[in-house]
Amino acid sequence: MSAASQSLSQAILNHIAQELRIPVAAVSAVLKLLDEGGTVPFIARYRKEVTGNLDEVAIAGVQEKANYFRELEERRRTVLDSIAEQGKLTPELRAQIEATFDKSVLEDLYLPYKPKRRTKATIAREKGLEPLAEYLWNQQRRELSLLAYASTFIDDAKGVASVDDALEGARHIVAEKINETARFRAYLRQLIMSEGLVVSRKAEAHKPSDAAPNERGTQRDANDPDGKFKMYYDHSEPAAKIPSHRMLAIRRGADENILYFQIELDPSKPIAYLKAQVIRAPGDWVPQLELAIEDAWKRLLNLSIQTEVRMELKERSDTEAIRVFRENLQNLLLSPPAGALSVIGIDPGLRTGCKVAVVDETGKFLDHGVIYPLEPKNDLVGAALILLTFIRKYNARAIAIGNGTGSREASAFVQDFLHEAKLADLFSVVVNEAGASIYSASDIAREEFPDLDLTVRGAISIARRLQDPLAELVKIDPKSIGVGQYQHDVDQRKLGDTLETTVESCVNRVGVDLNTASFALLRHVAGINERTAKKIVEYRNNHGAFRSRVQITAVPGFGPKTFEQAAGFLRIRGGDNPLDRTAVHPESYPIVQKIAESLSVGIAELIAQPNLIDSVNLEKFQTANAGMYTLQDIREELRKPGRDPRSQFVAPKFQAAVKAVSDLQPGMVLEGVVTNVTNFGAFVDIGVHQDGLVHISELSATFVKDPYEVVKVGQVVRVQVLQADPKAKRIGLSIKALQQRDLPKVKHAPKSAPKPAVAKPTFEDKLAQLSNKFRTH
Repeated sequence: MSAASQSLSQAILNHIAQELRIPVAAVSAVLKLLDEGGTVPFIARYRKEVTGNLDEVAIAGVQEKANYFRELEERRRTVLDSIAEQGKLTPELRAQIEATFDKSVLEDLYLPYKPKRRTKATIAREKGLEPLAEYLWNQQRRELSLLAYASTFIDDAKGVASVDDALEGARHIVAEKINETARFRAYLRQLIMSEGLVVSRKAEAHKPSDAAPNERGTQRDANDPDGKFKMYYDHSEPAAKIPSHRMLAIRRGADENILYFQIELDPSKPIAYLKAQVIRAPGDWVPQLELAIEDAWKRLLNLSIQTEVRMELKERSDTEAIRVFRENLQNLLLSPPAGALSVIGIDPGLRTGCKVAVVDETGKFLDHGVIYPLEPKNDLVGAALILLTFIRKYNARAIAIGNGTGSREASAFVQDFLHEAKLADLFSVVVNEAGASIYSASDIAREEFPDLDLTVRGAISIARRLQDPLAELVKIDPKSIGVGQYQHDVDQRKLGDTLETTVESCVNRVGVDLNTASFALLRHVAGINERTAKKIVEYRNNHGAFRSRVQITAVPGFGPKTFEQAAGFLRIRGGDNPLDRTAVHPESYPIVQKIAESLSVGIAELIAQPNLIDSVNLEKFQTANAGMYTLQDIREELRKPGRDPRSQFVAPKFQAAVKAVSDLQPGMVLEGVVTNVTNFGAFVDIGVHQDGLVHISELSATFVKDPYEVVKVGQVVRVQVLQADPKAKRIGLSIKALQQRDLPKVKHAPKSAPKPAVAKPTFEDKLAQLSNKFRTH
């Protein structure tokens, strides 16, 4: 068992296994591999026999749980040491503390022994009223009545002037004891969570004295000019069911001092529970205990537990919002690539013109310029000349247009241009440019293009996004890509860790071309950090293209462990070993060699004829380290060597006549691209500079519990316009409406007979045609 697993008790390992519903042996194996420096993608892809074929989600779950319990163990030791120093650590208390798997329960157990500020109960103890409080708590009759016994504590010197003073002080001690009883707190926490209501109101209204304060304590103007939080001015919803996006919206409103909110619960329920637990026998102590219980709830328990529940709701909302972000980011990163073709990227602009950049098939920057086809210059001829020149000079096969201001007008111009120039073999597409400006000003962009203007860098990024979205988007902080939900309101460390893991997962799932990848892409390969990635690029620039995976070990700092973790995810096309372009790990090359020998062919022939592998009995090739999971993966890879797991690229087709929200009419059927998915629906870009919302109720004709069941970021969808409000910039769309209409598929006209060959127009002919066309505009 590894050092990592040794730091966790067997009980905790069992608990992790039970929570994640995986074998204990798999939990121990994963922790051992992680402790040895293994990465999640490597373990999931190349150590299936060891883990029992756990996927990345399960392995990451083990890692997350292990981190939680290591923090718990560290805190547990601190708590035990603190209580022991006070001389109050009994065997029973130690057993309770050591048995818990929950941080909240641990803190509840520690609460009575936790150093605290001077309280009403502390003052009462200083006055010598502890025995009277114990009398109330123990509920055992004495020779003296309660009032007579309480009178014995009257002492002017200690500030106890009367029986009422004595009883009040004793009640404070009892109230604190109730507040610090772990099982009471656990029950009440669950009661508030299950039966409490999240109630929000406008901050201008009277704020109750017992309302929990805003966590960040901000003091801002309560004015809400845009009415963003209007629906929450008088809102209530069960805490157990409130969705993540509404909880985060309410919290944001409270943080901006537009709203205040609290968790409300009928006080009769917690008070009735406490009475049933505290009052065990009839006697003259009952009225005093009832007063102490009410005081404990109103003054201590309600506020402290409500704060805990608020934080638990935040954590729950954060977790869900981060899940949404992760799903969206993953789908965006795995968007279909247009592939290796030369592209012209256009960053639209009005007054300053549209910046144009050309990249070759590998994404290498070739040239740039500026065109002014839009208002106010309307230089259509000049713009056409520049585009035609770039197309001819660099054999461009596609034009990518950023979806910023002016994109619809620029797209319409490009469509007209391609039609009039009879360039039917070229296509144009509007791509999501979210984060392009962030990239343009980043250190990565400055390193790539130190002599280029920010806007030109942006046009390059737009062109490359069409070629390979993953390779380009990894250069941008995921938080700037625009697929999150209340991303600035959630736990930033947890969000950052999750997004980094998501990027790493996507990069390794697709694989990286070792000879073309930027350091920004290479740094996300399993086992490779930014420093090593830069050394790889530097070595490649100095020594030329890598001819084999093994050659990468010549890069300074690229040791055996890094090679083990990274090699399977690196691709070399046209290298010395044909297996280097596949996902087969070098450690398995001898197995492939034996398989080829059993078929009396070479490895190159085995790869060239995928059907050969189907005739092999894989069981004969099992080894101590490579079982059937590994052999089945090898077979699948040899069937489709170096395959890209992403879907085939499909460009959305926006309607040329629809350029603004004001052009939309209810009933219109349009094509668009899903840009964001949330718990309440999906946002779709239909080419009018404002994404429309397909509410969850409009996603499908059948019930949808989770929008991810039917749509994902980057998906091309057909929608019907339900409503469009240009002033509020709100667009309501429906996918369900088209399903209900059961529209027949469009039948394409039969292909006509091939036309006789016609001499292709020269560059000068095309320019003359374009000049005539655009001068009429």
